Amino acid sequence: MSTQRPIDLRSDTVTRPSPAMRRAMAEAEVGDDVYGEDPTVDLLERRTAGLLGKEAALFVPSGTMANQIAVGLHAGPGDELICDARAHVYVWEAGGIARHWGVQARTINPHGGLIGLDHLRDKIQPDNEHYVRTRLVCLENTHNRAGGRVHPYDSVREVADWARSNGLAMHLDGARLMNAVVASGVPASEWASHFDTVSICFSKGLGAPVGSAIAGSAELMRKAHRLRKALGGGMRQGGIVAAGALFALEHHVDRLADDHANARLIADAIERAPGLSLESGPVETNLVWIAVDPGAGTAREVADRLREAGVLVSALGPQTLRAVTHLDVSRGQCERAAGAIVEVAEGMAARA
Repeated sequence: MSTQRPIDLRSDTVTRPSPAMRRAMAEAEVGDDVYGEDPTVDLLERRTAGLLGKEAALFVPSGTMANQIAVGLHAGPGDELICDARAHVYVWEAGGIARHWGVQARTINPHGGLIGLDHLRDKIQPDNEHYVRTRLVCLENTHNRAGGRVHPYDSVREVADWARSNGLAMHLDGARLMNAVVASGVPASEWASHFDTVSICFSKGLGAPVGSAIAGSAELMRKAHRLRKALGGGMRQGGIVAAGALFALEHHVDRLADDHANARLIADAIERAPGLSLESGPVETNLVWIAVDPGAGTAREVADRLREAGVLVSALGPQTLRAVTHLDVSRGQCERAAGAIVEVAEGMAARA
């Protein structure tokens, strides 16, 4: 067992605030945000709206809540949304679209996980009392379960044009939108311009301890305030955590390129490791999804061996692992992790 502190690649949510971020949080000017009196929350919301080119934004505790508010804004009982079958809003939000809003999902299984116009042309339900009403299209960028891939910008624009021509709303789950911005060079406001609502998470690659936001028109955000309250998301002196999100926006965006480079380093090791392969093709951002050949063991067995070697990864399926780079793992640590991955894989192959 390694005596060094484990190199934690389970998620980019495991980061801890730096001393500078902690100081910003401790010194934040605060008030009661439910009364609209927290100046730091107000500043974060204005800056987020500006970043995304929207009229207004709303600070919420989590990305799940941001996405759920978006669904509630655009759809209700007897309505349907369209999303990828592996989208976060469908798979990892505890059935919220049905629990909270009575909304049904029509899921698409595109090759590679990224929905394009060709997947959607015939998916609107007929205007007939026998069918649910198609109301909303949800895209995820970057797409977690599609290997952290970035949607092609032109494809997003085509989907948005099609949706608007058919009277459908568009929501972007932009939990890792800034990763897409850094990887593509397309500004956040350009991505967001094709959507009625956009969520963004501050506690993933950006490294804040808490918080997400949803942005859209001023009218939609007024309605979003009511839905946030109904979901229990009204925070009081929220400026303490909003200050961490502000610090992240100001200091942790450009450095996402380092995470992407480190993820490619891990990916190179996977391609050298017997019994392991990249599940979703070339790595584009900070997520590395790994397929474990059944002959090499199970994902849990590989994860356990890596833990013994001082590297933490997530087993997210019988034969699926995920490694995520972030600001709390250095280049040197990723180099050590890459070496451990190859060594563990070779050892398991030798014993097979």
